[in-house]
Amino acid sequence: MKVSITVNGQERTDDVEPRMLLAHWLRDACGLTATNIGCDSTSCGACTVVVDGLTVKSCTVLAAQTDGAQVTTLEGLAGPDGELHPVQAAFRAEHGLQCGFCTPGMVLAAIGVLADNPDPSDREVREGLEGNLCRCTGYHNIVRAVQAAAQAGPAAGQVPQAQVQR
Repeated sequence: MKVSITVNGQERTDDVEPRMLLAHWLRDACGLTATNIGCDSTSCGACTVVVDGLTVKSCTVLAAQTDGAQVTTLEGLAGPDGELHPVQAAFRAEHGLQCGFCTPGMVLAAIGVLADNPDPSDREVREGLEGNLCRCTGYHNIVRAVQAAAQAGPAAGQVPQAQVQR
């Protein structure tokens, strides 16, 4: 089956098996290895990406289901000059990571939280990130990072609108 998907601003057309998961297509066909696969059952959130403005766990979405969609992975967040997205910068400043395995999914999930609520309380951040597991940090610095990112304003809850390159 042929799909055309815009990934991080670049349109890609590929033949995919109808049962291929979006997570595997991103990693194997696109080489975007920040999309981590931890469970294949939506339990950990390490594979979270943004599809058409909504965060999804790519281990339970078929690549074929995203035909015609815009997908953003962690690799697509930084600006063309390398400037970090406000959530990435906040995770760095607030030490919101340790081993880094959950970080790509956590950053993208945090963007989703901030898109829904630009000024979340501690409890609202924790509830918003509930489907994303971190086995290292204890979440305190992650919550602080999301709240610090909120101070950057509406940009923190948005993914870059890259020009589609054909």
